[in-house]
Amino acid sequence: MKAVIVTGGKQYTVAEGDVLFIEKLNAEAEETVKFDQVLAVLDGENSKIGAPVVEGAAVEAKVVKNGKGKKIHVLRYKAKKGEKKKIGHRQPYTKVEITKIAL
Repeated sequence: MKAVIVTGGKQYTVAEGDVLFIEKLNAEAEETVKFDQVLAVLDGENSKIGAPVVEGAAVEAKVVKNGKGKKIHVLRYKAKKGEKKKIGHRQPYTKVEITKIAL
């Protein structure tokens, strides 16, 4: 069984046992989170497509850890002004493991 969920402004296709890196959630490690915005549940003949979400469907996941991604270097430069600045950014993420897809 697979499901399409929305979190952090992005859509993910998930199955039980999948591990995802998603936008940071306000949850500590080993906590359980529930995703209520389920766009579709795909199960062969018993597939359900929402308009826009499937009523009563939910996906449960266990938070594995919170962290930051690799550093991205950004160079700001203004031509003919002698101005340049190098900055970096590390995007925070939450690593989750999908435990249950319920209708």
